[in-house]
Amino acid sequence: MSVPTPAAVALFDLKSTAWTLTALRLQSSDVPALAVALDARFADTPGLFEEEPVVVDLSPLRLADATLDWKALLPALRRHGLLPIAVQGGSAAQQAAARACGLAEAPDAPAPRESARDAVREVVREVPVVHELIREVPAAPVPTLIIDKPLRSGQQVYARGGDLIVLAVVSFGAEVIADGNIHVYAPLRGRAIAGARGDTKARIFSTCLEPQLVSIAGIYRTTEAPLSPEVLGQPAQVRLDGEKIIVERLDA
Repeated sequence: MSVPTPAAVALFDLKSTAWTLTALRLQSSDVPALAVALDARFADTPGLFEEEPVVVDLSPLRLADATLDWKALLPALRRHGLLPIAVQGGSAAQQAAARACGLAEAPDAPAPRESARDAVREVVREVPVVHELIREVPAAPVPTLIIDKPLRSGQQVYARGGDLIVLAVVSFGAEVIADGNIHVYAPLRGRAIAGARGDTKARIFSTCLEPQLVSIAGIYRTTEAPLSPEVLGQPAQVRLDGEKIIVERLDA
């Protein structure tokens, strides 16, 4: 008599996820010159990127169909803690060369979305009238993400579609990301990335600003450019003025 076999236990699951990755956009295919530029840029901040996954963006080189020496470029990136995992924006030949070196092909970056707080336009067609009536309908608000525990090195929090509030310290090596604004009511010592999907009006606030990196809408500033004593360790905000990062003290 045959004995029923117990149902097989699943040993893994497949789930779709969305990750926010740093994009390294190359403006030149001269790898030796790129290596020198990387050394000069990150020599004073050796711990800035700790096995940080990055996508290599070849958009500026696509039309020229420039050839890159990937076997030299990848070690130059890894030497500074950057972990290249994919390539985007290149020509077919550039993509093929990158895949041959173990990189995945990432889709081109999507255009920045409108903020979820903006009004949504609803089009109503009246029958049998031909014309369209357009009225403004408020979008459903996106809840603010609140974190009340300290973030240690290596931890990352992402507030998708809205603001992020942190009520405890963001340690060196930790990362906070938001599509909207970031508020840290404690020392901010790690990396803070606001306006992650291109919102240039986003801001970063902290009661004790000591960041490893701040970024708004893809424009960033690192400790390579030291903050002035007026704002370092003080209540301050970070905002964009055109394509320039502005750091200002917040006075009560």
